[in-house]
Amino acid sequence: MNKTNILGALAGDIIGSVYEFRNTKSTDFELFTKWSRFTDDSVMTLAVAKWLTEDKIHSTLYLIRCMQELGRRYAKAGYGGRFSAWLRENKPQPYNSWGNGSGMRVSPVGLYAKTLDEALALAALTASVSHNHPEGVKGAQAIAACMFLCREGKTKQEIKEYVEKNFGYNLNRTIAEIRPEYSFDVSCQGSVPEAIIAFLEGESFEEVIRLAISLGGDSDTIAAMAGAIAACMYPIPAEIADKCYNILSEDLREINDRFMNLVQ
Repeated sequence: MNKTNILGALAGDIIGSVYEFRNTKSTDFELFTKWSRFTDDSVMTLAVAKWLTEDKIHSTLYLIRCMQELGRRYAKAGYGGRFSAWLRENKPQPYNSWGNGSGMRVSPVGLYAKTLDEALALAALTASVSHNHPEGVKGAQAIAACMFLCREGKTKQEIKEYVEKNFGYNLNRTIAEIRPEYSFDVSCQGSVPEAIIAFLEGESFEEVIRLAISLGGDSDTIAAMAGAIAACMYPIPAEIADKCYNILSEDLREINDRFMNLVQ
């Protein structure tokens, strides 16, 4: 397994984990510290990857099973209160969430889908089991669409125009303009556009991650979403990929490897 193929979302999450509650407003920060770890973003991303790898009919019941299995195994990964309760329920139901949990876990869809329509449909499905609010679904679809369009060789301008036309996000802002007043926002509508803007501005995988984290706010999730898209356009540097891969636990590495073998 070529570890440079690690999902971009995982690297964004792990690098951003240190800065989620110790925000930085600068791009000049350590990528890794002794506190760097994977969080709920990585766990749920890999739950979606496990589902796509093992369930060819894309059953929502099996998706929920994968999410609950890994979520319960890594119960202290940092889930929000309502989602943490959802993970423990016997028959979990969607709860109309517009939180960015739908956007941070959708990246396997962007790598798996064979068509844009499939990417949009699978993204909606991954969101709807919990985050079935229209903004929650839209956030997941926007990230998956950006990834798919990157894989298709579309330019950043083409991706920007598609997102603006189909999702209505305002992407005519810069990170420098957003950063001073930006604060913690776990909504899709308040973090997905910012993640996409970080991707549009950055000229390498590392620069995209640094821009995303420099906004402050929900740093690991913004970086996970931005990193997921960036990895479809830019190679992940080997030193970043290796470090993040080794931070994952053995069972999570196995899920990642099986999924990447499926989509390569």
